[in-house]
Amino acid sequence: MLKQNKMDTNKNSYTIIYSTVLVVIVAAVLAVVAMGLKAKQQTNIDVEKQLSMLGSAGLAQDVKNAPDKNSYVEGEFNKYVVKGLVINAKGEIIKTDSTNLVKSEAFQISPEEQYETMKKIAAATSDSEKEKLMAELKLPVFVCRTADGKEVSILSCYGPGLWGPIWGYISLEDDFRTVYGALFDHKSETPGLGAEIVTNKFRDQFKGKEIFKDETLVSVKVVKGGAKDKQHEVDALSGATITSTAVQSMIMNWLQYYLPYIQKNKESKDAADNAEFIQTEANGAAADSLTIK
Repeated sequence: MLKQNKMDTNKNSYTIIYSTVLVVIVAAVLAVVAMGLKAKQQTNIDVEKQLSMLGSAGLAQDVKNAPDKNSYVEGEFNKYVVKGLVINAKGEIIKTDSTNLVKSEAFQISPEEQYETMKKIAAATSDSEKEKLMAELKLPVFVCRTADGKEVSILSCYGPGLWGPIWGYISLEDDFRTVYGALFDHKSETPGLGAEIVTNKFRDQFKGKEIFKDETLVSVKVVKGGAKDKQHEVDALSGATITSTAVQSMIMNWLQYYLPYIQKNKESKDAADNAEFIQTEANGAAADSLTIK
């Protein structure tokens, strides 16, 4: 009768084999779980991005009461955001999408990556290097038709805060001068101080402010001690001077890169308004002439 060999569980080799098999099994299980969660995690990231854009335009205000947050946000985004644009540093539109915007190139652009390009542009030591980097820059614009019938353009912004990155969206009215709304967020600003950039109290101040003064881009200043120029300034956060200044710098920095696009649309809107005014005056004069006769 053959004697059955059994592994000696007291040997080091047994411990090593057992540990190796266990690690492989656990790693395989974790890999499967991670793959299963990846799609859900990306959906949540996309939903938060959509919600931030909508928030800058004063939309999706009932999200807290929605039984299904993701479905509600996606529905609002598809309802109000009608176009995604990718523009270059010259203000030229290089890509336009009007369907399935979450999968559009504009939506996939990372503001963080574009900010890194902006830093390289600022540090460029030659015109040729700067020109090359400027050609790489891609800026997203989302066109939104709001609940009150206005068409606004949602612009991205990103930059450093006190303890980590801050980011947000600025919505401009169709005159490309007036801020329709704004939304900001952060990674690790101080609770109760810099973290207050997310509050309605802070961001609501931006609504109605003008980013031009005497046809010069001035953005919106965040002023310690209280805004004095009510058309171009907002109040800084109490006890959070550095974060407040960071928000101001972030907005100005991005608006400067968006400026060629803003100028083109602003001038087009001004020309259209002037033509409409002239036509209205002409129609009025013609009507007066007929009345006199």
